[in-house]
Amino acid sequence: MPPESASAPREIHLGLDSPFGKSRAMIFPRSVLAGHGVLEELGRQCQAFDFPVRGAVVTGDRTRRLAGDRAAQILAETGYDAPILLAQEATEAEVERVAAEARRIEARFLIAVGGGSKIDITKLAAARLKIPWVSVPTSAAHDGISSPRATIRDASGISSVEGVVPTGILADTSVIVQAPFRLLASGCADVISNVVATLDWKLAARLRSEEFSSTASTLAEYAAQEIIDHASLIKPGLEESVWISIRPMLVSGISMSVAGSSRPCSGSEHLFSHALDRIARQPGLHGEQCGVGAIMMLYLHGADWRRIRLALHTIGAPTTARELGVTPEEIVEGLVMAHSLRPERYTILGDNGLTREAAEKLAAATGVTG
Repeated sequence: MPPESASAPREIHLGLDSPFGKSRAMIFPRSVLAGHGVLEELGRQCQAFDFPVRGAVVTGDRTRRLAGDRAAQILAETGYDAPILLAQEATEAEVERVAAEARRIEARFLIAVGGGSKIDITKLAAARLKIPWVSVPTSAAHDGISSPRATIRDASGISSVEGVVPTGILADTSVIVQAPFRLLASGCADVISNVVATLDWKLAARLRSEEFSSTASTLAEYAAQEIIDHASLIKPGLEESVWISIRPMLVSGISMSVAGSSRPCSGSEHLFSHALDRIARQPGLHGEQCGVGAIMMLYLHGADWRRIRLALHTIGAPTTARELGVTPEEIVEGLVMAHSLRPERYTILGDNGLTREAAEKLAAATGVTG
């Protein structure tokens, strides 16, 4: 659908008349609903977006039973024809398969009902088909609920790919609370790691004159601070804990729309996580790895890494190699490799990264391998 359609996300252009000749579009969701029972608003939201009759619900085997079938039923009751498309893991081949199936049935919009992989598949399929989509998370393992970025596995490993911002988000806390608490704790750790990402971004702005958005940075920092400040209230089995956590996750994702990149939420701690994905025999969850990485990268920044470690521990997220389920050697290898994964993204790791000796000392000093 063209950008000016009623169902498209909000697009704001800045700097069109600037004397510097700069212009950048910031695209945001048109509607964000978070709270108990908001899934029931799905049909009315699609009507408000003026979606065509034909669509599809992208979900998985488990999430179909949790909320996918109900989402399809709500759409049918509202007059939509939106069959279910079952998706598997987030790979390039799966994105192409889902996009091809949606094209075959002539879907004009997509509803993603699931965790991170189903949402990532949908945002990329929607981008390739040039149709709108709605995010209906069933878990909150990272801030991709509201961001345009998707994490996809391909032949070369895991990569971050640009998709499209959802037209709407319906985060039903009564659904998300049913997911394993580990997923929520991972999502909180992912947002907390924004503290490192923004420090890295500021460093790149100072040393490399990289374009910097104080608005995007402030949003990302605010999201992290909200999780840190309320860490003691985030507990298993409590819907209130989901409510406390989900709002910062949404803000974190939106900060990337403001920045026009993943910069405010992805720095050296994410590079460390991506390195572990490649070398660890059994990698942890993405957010968990970012949290552990944040502890060590804050140490390099000379910032208060102990405060971050305490917040992660309070929530129940890993702070050591053992808790993460990886070996001390894999931690060290990840630290040494991290800088090489995105050489264009300058971070506290610099151009040359860490020596093995420096990595061993860093991991031990922060208690990650101690």
